[in-house]
Order: sequence, then structure tokens, then C-alpha cells
Amino acid sequence: MKRLLVGLLLCLTAPLLVAAQGAVKLEGQIVCCAECWAEADRDKVEYGTAENLLKAKSCVEGGDPTLLAVREGDKFKLYQLATAKFRLPGKNWLEFVGKRVAVTGAIQTKKDAKIIRVDTLEVLAPSLAEREAAGVVGKGIDFRLKDLSGVEQSLSSLKGRIVILNFWATYCIPCRKEMPDLAAIQNDYAALGVQVIGASADDAADSTKVLQFVKETKINFPVWLGATTADMMRFGLGSALPGTVVIGKDGRIAKVISGVVNQADLKKQIESMLASTVMTGNSSKERGEVASAKNRPAEVSSVPS
Repeated sequence: MKRLLVGLLLCLTAPLLVAAQGAVKLEGQIVCCAECWAEADRDKVEYGTAENLLKAKSCVEGGDPTLLAVREGDKFKLYQLATAKFRLPGKNWLEFVGKRVAVTGAIQTKKDAKIIRVDTLEVLAPSLAEREAAGVVGKGIDFRLKDLSGVEQSLSSLKGRIVILNFWATYCIPCRKEMPDLAAIQNDYAALGVQVIGASADDAADSTKVLQFVKETKINFPVWLGATTADMMRFGLGSALPGTVVIGKDGRIAKVISGVVNQADLKKQIESMLASTVMTGNSSKERGEVASAKNRPAEVSSVPS
């Protein structure tokens, strides 16, 4: 009876899961889900914008299968990614989304889905968002907005400081999530010439809402009003909030971050830039400041600026 049940089970499952013989190599682009891929004609609109990558976070973390889009003739075929010998560096495929890759592994069919069980993975090209962001790194872009007092402010006036320019809005839920991290950055590094600036997409007419947001999130850095999608595009960001740009003391862009900042990664970036300044021999005073940064209280900039 036991043998009969096992045989019956194998007969039922065999049509659902069929393994291909041997390993194959596929090249394509990693996408967060079939729904996002189908939002546009991928022969005309490349997947991998900053907006795509921001949405991918919720798709992948929400449990959607991560896919490899492979061109086959005049169409694309989607293969669901699964690990075999290849071990993910994180808990999912998120860091590869938008990138063009080459993978090897066995192909299986489960119901109507094709699955590639990945043995090896090689990144062939960065995502569109990464390429766009890289295009502005090293450039100096001036930027002017009015602060909460109605006074015009500019990035050029902050030359000589490391600037963390954060684009946000009162209606942006992820923006609220990252404010404590940005406030901590301001606290920890203000004394070393680091200045966080909040460029809000809210305009002057919404200043009451902005002030309430400042109060609720305990923002301790200057806030400028009226940032637009066009402004974000100039800095290598998409139109989705939040987005952050790290600008060096020379006024040139050092890093572009789409989505919520990672405080630990941002601190590493800042400390690397501060150390680089010391290595160029800016001043003995600055050397001492960097060495003792974590051993003395930091200044906090006023709000508004």
C-alpha cells in the first residue's frame, strides 16, 4: 500500500516539476516581478530606472518571485530565479534587480513557470539607474530654493562642507522613516563640516504642514521648499521619493542614493570623504578633528536655515 501511494504521488507531481538535463547559460536582466516588467514595451523602455528599483524593494520583500528576462527571438521569456550552488550575498535577489547578468544552472518547469536554479552568476552591466547616477558623479550642480523663512539658499554657498542633500515630502511615508537617521548624521558630523539639507517637494503654501512634519520627526537640519522632479533628475535621481545626493567639499557630487538611506553606509561614505580630505593635507586642525570625531559632542544646525 505504501509503495502504491508513493507511486501515485510521483505520477501526480511529475508533470508539475521537470528538470532539464545538464546546465545551461542564460543572459538577461533581473526584474522584480512579471507585473512590473509588463508595465512597458521593453524593446522601447528599458527596465531599471530609479522608480523601478524603488518599487522592486516592496515587490521582492513582499515575496514576489524574482525573474530573469531573457530575449528569445523577438520576444522575452521570464525565468524564475532559484539558488542552487550560487549563494546570495543577502537574503534575496534585490541587489541584482535591474542589472544585466549571465547565469548558469539547470532549468526546471513547474506548472507554467520556467525556473533557473542558479549555480553561477556574473554581473555584465549595471542598472539604468546606476548608469544615470554614475553620469552625474564628479559634476558640480548648483541648486537654489527658498527656506522656511522665504530666504533663497543655494548649494554653492555651502562649498567647503560635505553636503547631504535629501529630497523628501510630507506625504512620503518612506521619507518619514529615514529622518531619524539623517538627524543622527547631522548630530554626529556637523562639527566636522558636514551639513544635511532637506529639499522638500512641498511648496511654500504647505509650510504649515512642513513645520508640523519637522516637529514630529525632530528634524535638526535646514529645510528648503519647492523641490521638483526636474531637480531630482538633474542629480541623477528618478522622480520617486526619497532620494539623497552626497556632495563633496569641492561642490562635486560624490554619490547618488535612490530610496531610503542606510545610515551605516552613509557614515562610511562620509568618513571616507573626511579621511580623503585629511590625506590631502588640508590642515593639522582638521586631522585632529577627524581623529576625535566620535569622542566629543557635535554641533547641531538650526531649523530653519
